[in-house]
Amino acid sequence: MSYVELTRLSKKYGTFAAVNDVNLAIAKGLLVCLLGPSGCGKTTTLRLIAGFVEPSEGEIRVGGRTISSPGRSEPPERRNMSMIFQSYALWPHMTVFENVAYGLRLRKLPREEIARRVESILDVAKLKPLADRYPGELSGGQQQRVSLARALVVEPETLLLDEPLSNLDANLREEMRFEIRRLHDQYRYTTVYVTHDQSEAMTTADLIVVMNQGRIEQAGSPEDIYKRPRSEFVAKFIGGANVLKGERLPGDAVDVGGVVLRCGSGDFAAQGPTSVAIRHHDINLATTAPALGETNWVPGTVTRQVYLGSHRDYLVTLSNGEAIRTVTPADIAVPQGQPVWLHLPPEHCRALAH
Repeated sequence: MSYVELTRLSKKYGTFAAVNDVNLAIAKGLLVCLLGPSGCGKTTTLRLIAGFVEPSEGEIRVGGRTISSPGRSEPPERRNMSMIFQSYALWPHMTVFENVAYGLRLRKLPREEIARRVESILDVAKLKPLADRYPGELSGGQQQRVSLARALVVEPETLLLDEPLSNLDANLREEMRFEIRRLHDQYRYTTVYVTHDQSEAMTTADLIVVMNQGRIEQAGSPEDIYKRPRSEFVAKFIGGANVLKGERLPGDAVDVGGVVLRCGSGDFAAQGPTSVAIRHHDINLATTAPALGETNWVPGTVTRQVYLGSHRDYLVTLSNGEAIRTVTPADIAVPQGQPVWLHLPPEHCRALAH
């Protein structure tokens, strides 16, 4: 049963729709990532859920209770939600213990109950040795854990996170992804997490909701979104893919600029425009021509080659002017300007109807 429900939710500023007819049902205890580029509507959607913004159309229900609709919205403080911002927003004059206890003191809980709950969450968040330190004495990752602990200790119905790792360096960001998932698995709060980082979403989420221009492009598990994109935008945004525009042929074939490609999966148009998506790492690069009659091989010329340590990144231009990116092991070094052949295995080619 759905716990958080967004029904035909829209937020307009004049003629511009920041969020446009969004429908989303989130089961209790799931961690859902709203994923997309800047300006896609994900943060506005989160602020609508939090109650900081009132919808222009549609409604939001939590636990069967309507908390937002045009002209009638519960204030944020009555929604039993905790929100974590990019900036952590810790009180600099309070210790770690005092920061985490702040929400409980506002709720006027007994001193003994506050101490018990704060000590418990500090232990879970691996912050107990830092209880008497001030935020200025902590690393970025430690401050982020304090922010998480403060949000979790009040036992919210819903946890909201707005790009919580964007201020951390790359190594710490990777570590904190797993920390957020660990804490979620322990407490199982219904969580809505906004990010533009696909690796962050793949690591933390039960459900990824890909947004574009205020709408939901696709929602599904990380594996489903990655392996079975339903649009050109999702194919390119998640994991990186080449999208080759073509025309539907009989059976499982698509004509891409005179090259016939067989596709092992996807949504084929009944006829006419059909694209083919294939991930960079699923393409094989060879310097010798394939045997006659082999399918899904295309000739091209290396126009760029970049060494990236663990692998090489190639850009290959086909005779029709189409450019394809592919990656190879680092020890395969083909110079710029050399003719090559690319194999696009049918099982990795996915049709995308326009």
